[in-house]
Amino acid sequence: MRFPFKNSFLSWMMKKRIHQIELFLKYPFSVQDELLLNLINKAKDTEFGKAHGFSSIKSYEKFINNVEVKTYEEFYPNIQKLRNGGENILWPGKIKWFAKSAGTTNAKSKYIPITEEALEDSHFKAGKDMLSIYCNNNPESTFFDGMGLMLGGSQSQNSLKKYTDGDLSAILIDNFPFWVNMHRTPDLETALLPKWEEKLDRIVRQGIKENVTNLTGAPSWMLIVLNKILKKTASNNILEVWPNLELYMHGGMNFLPYKEQFKEIIPTNKMNYMECYNASEGFFAIQDQVHSNEMLLMLDYGIFYEFIDMEDFKKGSRKTIKLDQVKLSTTYAIVITTNSGLWRYLIGDTVKFSCISPFRIKIVGRTKSFINAFGEELVIENAESALRHACRETQSTIKEFTVAPLYINKENSGAHQWLIEFEKKPTNLDFFTKELDVFLQSINSDYKAKRNNDLILRMPKVEIQKDGTFYKWLESKGKLGGQNKVPRLSNERKIIDEILNLK
Repeated sequence: MRFPFKNSFLSWMMKKRIHQIELFLKYPFSVQDELLLNLINKAKDTEFGKAHGFSSIKSYEKFINNVEVKTYEEFYPNIQKLRNGGENILWPGKIKWFAKSAGTTNAKSKYIPITEEALEDSHFKAGKDMLSIYCNNNPESTFFDGMGLMLGGSQSQNSLKKYTDGDLSAILIDNFPFWVNMHRTPDLETALLPKWEEKLDRIVRQGIKENVTNLTGAPSWMLIVLNKILKKTASNNILEVWPNLELYMHGGMNFLPYKEQFKEIIPTNKMNYMECYNASEGFFAIQDQVHSNEMLLMLDYGIFYEFIDMEDFKKGSRKTIKLDQVKLSTTYAIVITTNSGLWRYLIGDTVKFSCISPFRIKIVGRTKSFINAFGEELVIENAESALRHACRETQSTIKEFTVAPLYINKENSGAHQWLIEFEKKPTNLDFFTKELDVFLQSINSDYKAKRNNDLILRMPKVEIQKDGTFYKWLESKGKLGGQNKVPRLSNERKIIDEILNLK
């Protein structure tokens, strides 16, 4: 690798990492095997380690014999012990932070333990790597001459149990090293405000005073901030406010629906977009090439990877393979073992490998139906539970349904479009829609946050379909009979647009 050093800080940062990056690029399997044994050794005296015989594990084969693959729901009793104040349960010591997110089937939110090792060796290391990779690919960058506008969520302190619950972004911002905060806006107090409206106003007021060169945050939230800045400054585009803006770093949701809107707001071919793959459970991959949206799987972040072929997974199998057995263009469910004490944890994402030397991936979906176009993490269990409630309240019954996002535009915030074929229609569709929406907010904290004041998500748009509509669509796809089903949730509009365009 060739690294053109921009200044002494960047030189130090990149030199520190160059050998390690080259090491896992050259010896990926050895790096991963050694990492796994180090994780096991670190946790051998924990409650989980003792229960699963970690002291006797010296190989991957022994590890998979002793430890089962588990979902969040199956892991929950261990996490509950941690939240009740338990120590040395999954990882040595006491957990100080829990990243809060939606997606679980048995609770409003799930709480992912975050350790100091995960902060330092996964999330913070990844942040430095993103800057190093970007500056290596863009040697003329003036990135460090200005400030980064970074959007974060909120957090709350549980004084009794002595831990913090919050969005991953809030936990990271609150624990950033000093040199990050020196180059970031808004200030820490603003970044962690729980009330979005107040936070938004302060972000705008502070941001327009700075020379912002880079942006970080979810696309749906970032678009709201940028449009608010345009309105506040009466500008035609963001470059009139920040002429040196050159980079937007994003991840966590599909960026494609938003890309044209960003290009309109930031009308220059010099703007760079850099994707990453991170989650509450860890930081996994970084886009390392300028003209490709593939992401390099980062193998030394304290995360050991296993994969389940989705064809096997659909049949109920949890048989895993290691990195040395993956194939190109095959869809895999990811299983992770991490330095936060998640042991053979089925995260729920699916990927395909586009390259195996080095290992580069693309995110292709979830192991379950979902919509996450706006960070709402709506899973099929949420949708079906809300429908049952709305039907019960309106004495209606449903034959078929499908849901997809209506994307944010200049006139409207986003929404979920529900196409429903009723067996028995509700007498008042508005009441049905309201019950559906209120129930979704009660069981999914991320959906509720995005519905706040209609800023990200407005009320769902429910449209009654004619009898036989979904049958006709299945017929058009050659999928009548057998086990073929109408997809319930889609994170893009291909299927729902096909149904709407049926003649």
